[in-house]
Amino acid sequence: MQQHWYTGPLASFDTETTGVDVESDRIVSAALVVQPAPGAPARTATWLADPGVPIPEGARAVHGITDERVRAFGRPARTVVAEIARALAEQARAGRPVVVMNAPYDLTLLDRELRRHWSVPLADGLGPDGLVVLDPRVLDKHVDRYRKGRRTLTDLCAHYGVELAGAHDAAADATAALELVRAIGRRYPAALGGLSAAELHLRQAVWHAAQARGLQNWFDRSGTPERVDLSWPLRPARCGCGRRLSPQHSCEVAA
Repeated sequence: MQQHWYTGPLASFDTETTGVDVESDRIVSAALVVQPAPGAPARTATWLADPGVPIPEGARAVHGITDERVRAFGRPARTVVAEIARALAEQARAGRPVVVMNAPYDLTLLDRELRRHWSVPLADGLGPDGLVVLDPRVLDKHVDRYRKGRRTLTDLCAHYGVELAGAHDAAADATAALELVRAIGRRYPAALGGLSAAELHLRQAVWHAAQARGLQNWFDRSGTPERVDLSWPLRPARCGCGRRLSPQHSCEVAA
């Protein structure tokens, strides 16, 4: 009997942060959930980081993590982000797909934290294997393009009948996202089941770009100045002048 990617081993990664700006905000907590098969017990690793900056009231209202808590029980962000990168690299070496809801947010923020504290990008920390990422937001938009309504983790879990207990806790969100991806695969086996996770990773980059262009067109028509990044699963880093950094971490100045 053929085993589909959604019936095999999966990991899932999530963060809670000081805000929504991937370039300047910091990781406060993170979780990595690893499950060998649907319904099997999962192994969960969690981290609590002292971000080194005050946690804004708006962020505290979302995840409930206070300055006092991270100072008392958190560890230095420099230590935490290095451990997270090593844990993700372990998934890459094992060839285990990693579920990341809205991957360009969590992975880009982690990349910037690694650059901030260690002067290395996430890609260097992951090694030559790289991550195979499954993003339920991209997958859902591809298989059910015209469905109206929001597509947050809470909304998608409700739509696919996945339990989300304790939203905005990194471990709870990572667990729900993992179950959500399995549910999407089961509901759309014809569209997604014939592909490997590695093939899906490549296609999601194309699907996300098309989805982002559609959103950008809507913003342009409505007069909204917001710009949408087409990159997935990681937004490229830029230097102070606004140009992208090259793989060698230098500014790509046109000749």
